Amino acid sequence: MDTFIFVLVNGLLYGMLLFMLSSGLTLIFSLMGVLNFAHASFYMLGAYFAYQLASFGSFWLGLILAPLLVGCLGAAIERFGLRIVHKHGHVAELLFTFGLAYLIEELVRLIWGRQPVPYRIPESLDFTLFSVSGIDYSAYRAFMLLIAVAMFISVLLLLKRTRVGLMVQAALSHPDVLWAMGHNVPRLFMLVFGGGVALAGLAGVIGGNYLVTEPGMAQQMGTILFVIVVFGGLGSLLGAFLASLIIGITQTLMVTMDGTLTDLITSLGGAAPHATGMFREIWTIAPANLAPVFPYLLLVILLIVRPRGLLGTRES
Repeated sequence: MDTFIFVLVNGLLYGMLLFMLSSGLTLIFSLMGVLNFAHASFYMLGAYFAYQLASFGSFWLGLILAPLLVGCLGAAIERFGLRIVHKHGHVAELLFTFGLAYLIEELVRLIWGRQPVPYRIPESLDFTLFSVSGIDYSAYRAFMLLIAVAMFISVLLLLKRTRVGLMVQAALSHPDVLWAMGHNVPRLFMLVFGGGVALAGLAGVIGGNYLVTEPGMAQQMGTILFVIVVFGGLGSLLGAFLASLIIGITQTLMVTMDGTLTDLITSLGGAAPHATGMFREIWTIAPANLAPVFPYLLLVILLIVRPRGLLGTRES
């Protein structure tokens, strides 16, 4: 039971990190209708900017400045690139962000090289917070969880309780009314795009040293990011939150499971399946080997049953 609780907490931590990534993409899509293929690249930039700033000063400097730098870069890209492409339709937007992802990746390789960089956990948080059955839980993991929860609450309060949040929600369904009231809708779009990628940059700051900071990190997180956004429902922030927790916890639990699928079924009180040929080999697969594929399998099943996702309102 102690090990299960420890794994559950790790799954919760991984899920909240996924949510930090997906929340920005969800906000951008819900307001602008843009599915940003380069979103995970801003996560990578956040990690590299934080590494560079940490080498100049401290981790705390990178924690503050790196998301701001990523947000300013994102706002500039929206103003001088995406806004121009927007008039040509969604296909042009997708191609623009798709090419932008490769451009950012190549720039990262040119500047920081192809090998992982030594982005370390800060010494002030590199200690054991508590131990369960001989398993240590570091203070930095608790710090990551605290930042993720604080970000979730802050985004909800911003959208529901502030004037800016009300304008963002109104711009989704009634942009002409905002124009008539004297608000600058394109500038609002620019701020939302910059804020959305800044959230991805923040995820890179606290996740880059926990995982690994290298040029392929955007591709590794990019696919699972879109699974979460579609699974939760396009444009639904709460749906992205639930999808992140479901995928983060289930993947972490599956990775720690020993034995085969047959052992798992029998341990839950079921009868051992009898099969021959190829189907017999399926039941000998370890759940840990299925963990990388499980989110995509879960997505396919959900789309068959509920095409708009968990809490989504759009069919496409």
